[in-house]
Amino acid sequence: MTPEEVLARLDAPLSLRRRVGYLAVGLTGLTGSGLIGLLWATEPELPTRTSVAFAALVAIGLCWAAFGGWAVTRRTPLFARDRVVAGWLGVGAWLAFSVGALVISVVRHELEPVLPGVVLVLGVLAGAHLRAARRARAALLHRRTALAATGEGG
Repeated sequence: MTPEEVLARLDAPLSLRRRVGYLAVGLTGLTGSGLIGLLWATEPELPTRTSVAFAALVAIGLCWAAFGGWAVTRRTPLFARDRVVAGWLGVGAWLAFSVGALVISVVRHELEPVLPGVVLVLGVLAGAHLRAARRARAALLHRRTALAATGEGG
C-alpha cells in the first residue's frame, strides 16, 4: 500500500460497521436511561440514596446516548478521538460508581468484602482502556503527519 493510499484510508470517515456499533451504543444508553427514569417516576417514595443512584444511572445512560449520537454524525475522520471520549466516559462512570459505593458504605458503616476488589478491577480496566485509546490516537496522528510529509516531499 502506498503512502497516498494509507493517507486516504486514514482520512476516511467511520466505517458502516463502526457507525452501526455506535448507533447501538447510543440506543442502549437511551433505552437504559429511559427505563430507569420510568421506574424512578413511578415510585414516588423511594429512599434518597435510591433516587441519587437512579439519577446517576440516568445521567450515565444519557452520556452514552450523546456519545453514540456524536460519533454517528461525524462526517470527518476521528483519528481514534471516539475511543478517547469513550475511555473518558468509562473512567467517569467508574468514578461515579466508586464514589457512590464509598458513600453507601460510610452511611451503612459496613464495607462489603468484595467491593474493593470490584472497584479496583473496574478502575484498572477503565484506566487501561483510556490509556490504550490515547496511545492509538497519538500513533494515528503521528502516522498521518509522517505520511503527509512523505506525500508532499515525494
